[in-house]
This record gives sequence, structure tokens and C-alpha cells, in this order.
Amino acid sequence: MAGIANTPSVPVQQRIPGVAVGILAAVSVSHLVNDILQSLIPAVYPILKVSYHLDFAQIGLITLVGQLTASLLQPLVGLYADRHPVYFALPLGMCSSIAGLILLSIAPGFSAILLSVGLVGVGSAVFHPEASRIARMASGGRHGFAQALFALGGSGGSSLGPLLAAFIVLPQGQRSIAWFSVGALIAMLLLARVSAWYKVQSAIRGTRPTPPRSVHASSGRRVGWAMAVLMALTFSKFFYLASLTNYYTFFLIGKFHVSVENAQVHLFVFLAAVATGGLVGGPLGDRIGRKYIIWGSILGVLPFTLFLPYANLFWTGVLSVIIGLVLASAFTAILVYAQDLVPGKVGTISGLFYGLAFGMGGIAAAVLGMLADVTSIDFVYRVCAFLPAIGLLAVFLPAISPAEARSGR
Repeated sequence: MAGIANTPSVPVQQRIPGVAVGILAAVSVSHLVNDILQSLIPAVYPILKVSYHLDFAQIGLITLVGQLTASLLQPLVGLYADRHPVYFALPLGMCSSIAGLILLSIAPGFSAILLSVGLVGVGSAVFHPEASRIARMASGGRHGFAQALFALGGSGGSSLGPLLAAFIVLPQGQRSIAWFSVGALIAMLLLARVSAWYKVQSAIRGTRPTPPRSVHASSGRRVGWAMAVLMALTFSKFFYLASLTNYYTFFLIGKFHVSVENAQVHLFVFLAAVATGGLVGGPLGDRIGRKYIIWGSILGVLPFTLFLPYANLFWTGVLSVIIGLVLASAFTAILVYAQDLVPGKVGTISGLFYGLAFGMGGIAAAVLGMLADVTSIDFVYRVCAFLPAIGLLAVFLPAISPAEARSGR
């Protein structure tokens, strides 16, 4: 694997001339596996709802437990690792996800389901900030490209989960969820190699390098305001995405009377569009600036979200693809923009924003589930359609040119 065999006697500039493609590929593939495990949980909601006689509020609580576990721990993991590197945390985190997956496959009741998704959440809490740090380290200065490639694995895993659930878990039953632990074991081997590379690179660069000054370090208040805006935009994006990720199948089944398998395929197409959009946003932000990507991706999706609740089945599918493509490009741009604002705190920032993303998704799932119980799924989609209007706040973000961003490595 590229970069693992570097020797301390060679200058850093010669050892790390550009992107460490092998490392980026490994963390992206591991991200794919990690998020397949996570996406299996909402993908099998129809099975769990029938088997355990759950209502929508309980469905939302399952998501809340898993995602809040991840969201609360991720910033803490990132903060600790910024100060005290834990080189082999990634394969250990995958162990927690495997344990949760196996428990979910044999859960005797609702409490066991909550525990299983909590274990998967812990694995995710360890994985995301540390893997994001390694992706930036391997980027060769192309931060947006590296984070987009890393995010592509996650988006791909999220989109494959419903498809695998439709053609494996639904026909074979809940116990077949345990089969996916084989892929997780393979990911653990990759992450062990990546962790060894990370340890070598940290020794080369120094475990406590002096971080460069923030691009806007002269105005701490301005940086703080920008971070608050980025968090509001993250809320908008993930609150809306939660309505589709968690309840899209129920929406299609209830409104258009499609089969569960058909609804899962529609969900896969939407999540595949999310994966594609995320890959485009990072490299484009490297070229034209991340503020413009953030602005266009969140606010630009508003007309399509407003029309979605009133479309027929064909146009619902088309609009969901457009929404996925446009909206997904925002997160990579938001994450790298924040890392550029606060350099030297990659783990903390990654943990904060990945944790916020998971937390918003979990809170949204619970809130929207309760709202659907007292109103309807259709009403939920009509309300959520206005969330991308929060993208107007992007006008308050200070502009960071691509050249300035590259100088803040």
C-alpha cells in the first residue's frame, strides 16, 4: 500500500510529494463498509416494525440512539486524538460495529435493538474523525478531493445498504444481517495497514506540529460566526436528508402503494445520487472556493424540495435524484471550509461536524417520526421542503480563496 514503506531518512517533501492514493482508497473502502453497516439499520426498518410491532416513534428512537451515540462521542474522540494520537483506534472501532451488527441479527426485543445500534454508533464515532484526519494527511494539499473521495465511500455504503437489504436481508430474514460481518473483518485488515502508515507519518511530521495560523485568525469573532453558520447549514442539510433516508420508503409505500422491494430500490437510487453529488463537491471546491459550493448546494435545492411532496411517482424519483445530487455536495465543502478556518484541529473539527451530522439525523428521525404519527408522512415532507431556505445564511461566510486554503495545510 502506497506510503507505508516510507523511511525516516528521506526528506518529507520527497516522501510525500502528492496524494497517497493507496491510503485514500483504503479509508474510502473502509468508509463504504462502515456505512453499509450503518445503513442496514434504517433499511431493515420495515422488517423491525412488523417483527417487533413498533410504531413510528420507536423507529425514530432507534435512529436517535444510534446517531446520538455517534454524535456525542465523535467530537470527544477527535479532540482526544488531536492531543494524544491513538494509531490503531480505527480497527478497534470496527470491532464495536461488528458486535452491534451481530446483536441486531439476533435481538430478542426492542432494548436489544437499541443496544445494537448504540454499538454501531460507537464504532462510527471512532471511525469518522480518525479516518477523516488520515484522508487530509494523505491529500497532498488537495483537501477537497481527499475528503470527497473519503465521503464517496460513505455515501456509496449508505446507498448500497438499502439495496443489499432488499435482495439479501428481506428475503433471508433478520439473521442474515450477521453475514455482513465478513466485510467488516476485511475492512479491519485494511484499517490495520492504514493505522501503521498513520503511525509512520505522524513520526515523520511530529506528533505535535505547530499549527499554521487560521486564514482569518485576526478575527476570532468572525471565525466563530462562520462556524455557527456552518453548523446551521449542516442542520438544514441533515434534517432534510433524514426525512428521505428514514421515511422515504414509507412515503412511497403509503402514497403510491409500491412494494417494499420497489421502495428500497427507489431509496438506493436516491442514495446513489447522494454519493455522486458528494464526489463532485470536493474537487470543485478546491478549484472555485468552497463558499460558492455551500451556497449553491443548499439554497439551490429549494425549488425541488418544494415540488417533491406534490409530484407523481415518476417525478418523485426524478426530483429525489436531483435533490441528492445537489444537496450532497455541501457537506464535504462545509467540512474542509471549517478545517481551513481552524487548522491544527483536524480531528476535533471532523468529529464536531460528523457528530453534528449524525446528531441532527438522529434528532430529525425522532422528531419527524413523532410528527408522522400525529399527522402523516405527506405532512412531514411538506414541512421539511422549506428547510433548504436556511442556505441563505451562506451569504455571511467569509470567502476563502483556493490559494489561501492550500496555504493552511
